[in-house]
Amino acid sequence: MTEFKSLIAPHLDEYVKFQGSSGGYSGHAESSLRSFDRYCELHSDGVFFLTQRIVDGWCSKRDTESNNSCRARVYPVYDFIKYLQMRKLADVICPLLPKRERCTYIPHAFTEDELKRFFDACDHLPYTKRRPSYNRKMTMPVVFRLLYSTGMRPYEARMLQRDDVDIQHGIISIKKTKNDIQHYIVLHDSMTEILKNYNLAISRLYPKREYFFPGVNKPYHGKIWLTYNFRQIWDSINDSHAIAYDLRHFYGTFNINRWVDQGFDFFDRFVYLSKSMGHSTLESTKYYYSLVPALSEILDKKTEKSLEWILPEVRNEKSE
Repeated sequence: MTEFKSLIAPHLDEYVKFQGSSGGYSGHAESSLRSFDRYCELHSDGVFFLTQRIVDGWCSKRDTESNNSCRARVYPVYDFIKYLQMRKLADVICPLLPKRERCTYIPHAFTEDELKRFFDACDHLPYTKRRPSYNRKMTMPVVFRLLYSTGMRPYEARMLQRDDVDIQHGIISIKKTKNDIQHYIVLHDSMTEILKNYNLAISRLYPKREYFFPGVNKPYHGKIWLTYNFRQIWDSINDSHAIAYDLRHFYGTFNINRWVDQGFDFFDRFVYLSKSMGHSTLESTKYYYSLVPALSEILDKKTEKSLEWILPEVRNEKSE
């Protein structure tokens, strides 16, 4: 991780150690704290302590942000300020978080042809012998297949440590995740084989790497790197709009669609899916159920009121 450089760098370092010791430090939190650190460095004006002006300036909602994206950006700093307050290390007030909005984004429903074109493009990326190009060539086909076949969150894949991947048994331990919910994913045999081959190849370039998908000049790849590469590859062969996170949505809805004609072991399968995707409640998983009209109609018809007892009504927002 890049060292903090601002007036509050020592406090940020201690906070990261504190969070890391409990396994509660995520890549998203790191990104926000590093951004806050840069802002503090640029706007300190010779003051060597954290001021309310700096806090309010960085935490204010930006013109390009929705309420939800602002909340996501600000919350790690909100938590950091509470940490400082409890230890009487800063005399500032926590920022007011914008009201949560209902999610209106509709995930892309991938077609078989789109996915074939996308993964074929990943497999045929041009490259040179320079390390950044070769790293990209090796990583893109693997990381996006991992997202597609497991439903992992993109940052969970980016921040997988080498020891988190049990290649011998085909099991991944997800530790750095939303709501600190550690969970396990059992890989398909074909995905296990892909990871084995990747691990052998990437180990020649980074023999002492800590993370499974190492960055070129840092321990792991950043969010922008993954987002940019997905869009660049996707837009080169498809006219529709999609983002990397849509692979997670597709995993959830595709699995639920497979259960339409498989009787009433639905609830067991639903629980397995929820645990595998790292949801804190079944309420979050029902978001994917709501995206599958065919299953919704069949279940409503066969179970009537009992369905709502099994799966309480979900709020009209993206709860995960």
